[in-house]
Amino acid sequence: MIIGLGSDLTNMDRIANSLERWGEKFEARCFTDVERAKAARRPYTRVGTFAKRWAAKEAFAKAVGTGFRRGVFHKDIGVVNAPSGAPTLALTGGAALRLAEMIPPGHEPRIHLTLTDDNPWAQAFIVIEALPL
Repeated sequence: MIIGLGSDLTNMDRIANSLERWGEKFEARCFTDVERAKAARRPYTRVGTFAKRWAAKEAFAKAVGTGFRRGVFHKDIGVVNAPSGAPTLALTGGAALRLAEMIPPGHEPRIHLTLTDDNPWAQAFIVIEALPL
């Protein structure tokens, strides 16, 4: 069953401005080490890489119904790749706890994530399922 749905559209210029203004401080506060390493390997698409991940974090916060409250922080939501290469999320801290609160007994969560960008926009959609064990 679907228990959460979220989407976000992020302007890349806004992310570029934050990176320029706050630099390392912004990166360290909002992105995981894995996300930062991926962006560093993509110098020509660095801003787009961060913008898509920002959109995914925003979409997740909407899908779990809290926004960035109740202990859910940007850095607790990390975009990673499944073995197939498809994007998904690795959750820690308050983000993981909030997802666990949503899952009915006898079920496990599955997060579906899609990312896209077309300058100046980055977009993410998230569907959270609860699957029977």
